[in-house]
Amino acid sequence: MTIRVLLVDDQELLRAGFRMVLDAHADVEVVGEAGDGAEAMRLIDQVDVDVVLMDVRMPGMDGIEATRLICTRPSGQPRVLILTTFDLDEYVYEGLRAGASGFLLKDVRPPALVDAIRVVASGDAVVDPVVTRRLLDRFIDAAPHAAAAEDPRLASLTPREHDVLIEMAKGSSNAEVAEQLYLSEATVKTYVGRILAKLALRDRVQAVVFAYEHGLVRAGER
Repeated sequence: MTIRVLLVDDQELLRAGFRMVLDAHADVEVVGEAGDGAEAMRLIDQVDVDVVLMDVRMPGMDGIEATRLICTRPSGQPRVLILTTFDLDEYVYEGLRAGASGFLLKDVRPPALVDAIRVVASGDAVVDPVVTRRLLDRFIDAAPHAAAAEDPRLASLTPREHDVLIEMAKGSSNAEVAEQLYLSEATVKTYVGRILAKLALRDRVQAVVFAYEHGLVRAGER
């Protein structure tokens, strides 16, 4: 199946570079380019898109607002990968909160870019647990916190699912969660799927943000 990609960045030269990389792969097709969020929204209404590579700092409608609008579409499509110059960027944090499925640095190597697009198109998230944890540690105080007891979705989790969610939020991979909780990786993967379903979250990234914002894990906690 061909993955249809929309490139959104106000730098035409950068878009051309990404297009050149992606056009070299038979399973990836660039179906459009946009210079800002508003233009991206118009294109999404006109063509079928699976993955959006979204810059955040653009004139007019920025990438955060565009991501928020995309991720609240009834169809749930397309999925968004945030592009940034720095891994510790407050805009990246806002993008993840808005519903992005991960982020990439703009100097990402071509193979990693293509792999990330494939992962996101498959429904998973692109996130380095350690980098995401550092990002949340730095910017979580900028967001309002909801009391865990006030969210009825948390009551639907079993004690073991609650434990897995906390370990995920600490930046642990499935293998690390398995080791910490004396489970198999396959079992952890099953738990992760159940957690996402019960909390009505799109992917692992959203689960981590949810845990931080509901006080299950505090900034700096390991």
